[in-house]
Amino acid sequence: MATNLLLTPQPLAFSKFSGSTKKVAINSQRATRFVAKASGGEEKNDEKGFTPFGFVTDNPSSRSAIQLPESPAEDGNVGQMLYVSNFIIAIVAYALKAVYFIFDENLMGLKLQRIEDKGKEYGSYIKSGKLRWFVRETGSPESRRGTVVFLHGAPTQSYSYRVVMSQMSDAGFHCFAPDWIGFGFSDKPQPGYGFDYTEKEFHEALDKLLDVLEVKSPFFLVVQGFVVGSYGLTWALKNPSKISKLAILNTPLTVSSPVPGLFQQLRIPLFGEFTSQNAVIAERFIEAGSPYVLKLEKADVYRLPYLASSGPGFALLEAARKINFRDISSQIADGFASGRWDKPVLVAWGLADKYLPQTIAEEFRKQNLSSVELKLIEGAGHMPQEDWPEKVVDALRMFF
Repeated sequence: MATNLLLTPQPLAFSKFSGSTKKVAINSQRATRFVAKASGGEEKNDEKGFTPFGFVTDNPSSRSAIQLPESPAEDGNVGQMLYVSNFIIAIVAYALKAVYFIFDENLMGLKLQRIEDKGKEYGSYIKSGKLRWFVRETGSPESRRGTVVFLHGAPTQSYSYRVVMSQMSDAGFHCFAPDWIGFGFSDKPQPGYGFDYTEKEFHEALDKLLDVLEVKSPFFLVVQGFVVGSYGLTWALKNPSKISKLAILNTPLTVSSPVPGLFQQLRIPLFGEFTSQNAVIAERFIEAGSPYVLKLEKADVYRLPYLASSGPGFALLEAARKINFRDISSQIADGFASGRWDKPVLVAWGLADKYLPQTIAEEFRKQNLSSVELKLIEGAGHMPQEDWPEKVVDALRMFF
């Protein structure tokens, strides 16, 4: 298993040296620092063990993850830390287009590994009109407890639901999780050539896909995330008869919901084009909103679409520039208010979200106390389904 090394800048100490040099030797057993003798000083030998990480979480889904500081993600920050192995791998992978060197499981050496087929668990390609969707499916139409449709947010993909889907199908549910058009492994049409990445077009494309999948209404809907995640909620508002129950994971729900720096950057001319082609944009966005660092094999999957072509970056760019964040949040807040929405709603909220604070969920619930139930998930960040899927499954099973 590859190990991510966190570099912490050290202050430079200036002193007058008498011809000797400074060496740092670190091996797997100990870290010994030899400090050069300054004029009038003594040589020091520091035998203290080197611990590059803080502490390791006990999250059963991410046992080797590194817990990050609790400070909020700053505007414009799409990753608060630089992890040497991920950074090097990203550069090499970008040059080789998804073929790169990684450490093998016992760290005995380097090997060449292709990653084109990673991250497609439970998935297949589905043609809907002129568009080809990548859709994950678990369970069967005969599943006794009904159908659940999972919708992801930007800039991620349905891969985030893989564990939740597997466990939900074991509990008797039939599950679908598509990659939105422009994201993950689905088609990424050039803007202006059949798809313009507007709310209306995303809604129409989803309607057609559900027909092709023969999803019977009413069904259970689970939504999470920014932009296309928000469009999932506005789709529900326009199709209440198709929804049996609605579960919302960390998603902008009120006009006071902050807009992450990434989406602000994407709206800046020229700078947005440059930002959209960052191959590690998705994994850094996930990590900046979470208390954990993605394991390398997971980061590979989120990175892969952005390595394969420029299409995902430009699709994200177009979607981020077409959305009116305040208007969409206002539609959601008003549409789910008391007297306008009477279907059961579960808000399962990761408390460690560094983009959307807990107050967003609480404010949303106050607008419709009779229909909205709030479940707080400790230890999970912006994407609870990735950070702690077991807790998400428990909440969904109880609610559905």
